[in-house]
Amino acid sequence: MLRVTSLNLNGIRSAVSKGLPAWAVAAAPDVLCVQELKAQPPDLAGRFEVLGDLRGYFHCAAKKGYSGVGIHTRHEPSDVVVGIGVPEFDDEGRYLELRFDTPQRKLSVVSVYFPSGSSGDERQAAKYRFLDQIEPVLAQLAARGEALVCGDVNIAHTEKDLKNWRGNQNNSGFLPEERAWMTRLLGDGRWVDVYRRLHPDAEGEGYTWWSNRGQAWAKNVGWRIDYHLATPALAALARRAEVYKAQRFSDHAPLTIEYDTAL
Repeated sequence: MLRVTSLNLNGIRSAVSKGLPAWAVAAAPDVLCVQELKAQPPDLAGRFEVLGDLRGYFHCAAKKGYSGVGIHTRHEPSDVVVGIGVPEFDDEGRYLELRFDTPQRKLSVVSVYFPSGSSGDERQAAKYRFLDQIEPVLAQLAARGEALVCGDVNIAHTEKDLKNWRGNQNNSGFLPEERAWMTRLLGDGRWVDVYRRLHPDAEGEGYTWWSNRGQAWAKNVGWRIDYHLATPALAALARRAEVYKAQRFSDHAPLTIEYDTAL
């Protein structure tokens, strides 16, 4: 089984201080895709390049303490692709692709961090620009071979994917335009929402993010905004999914899915 975990760290230093390395050893993912590193290469060097027996690869933001994605893996990739070729978003450290190609199969694993638009109109406009730019990238990725895209998409797709959907219809993350983008992405046959495939009726048990305001965590007033998006043949190999909530490393929970395949 190939175990793949996605987790928004909300700062790798913070997550490590809360026990992430020990959990990574115990949970034993083969691949750990992380988002929101909030660290620069000098911060990572010699400290966070290895978690357990997983070696890390990173795409850091130009701005200190902001964004950034990484992939820790126990397998050596055949190639590493950093960024999507759009300076606005590559400067924000939002896309990292590891390729595990063999003569028999082309396979990509991606860690991605979609922008949040919750801080205002300017960032929402940037989020829409990102959606426009990432769509052809995902199309090319699916056309290349098998692929798994893990990350914080910052969109709850359906009413099942957040607790207070009625009150959030005008808020970033559940706007009609964002949800329509997800519907279009998942409707063309190239990408599958793997957790939803395994758990079509799941609601609260599938949430992966909770606001730090009020009692959102205690009351499970959450959102499902962290995804595994897989090409169909790979998605069909998914056997088990878990949102780990016994221990908290950030305001997000790790989403782990097991696939009946190997790198």
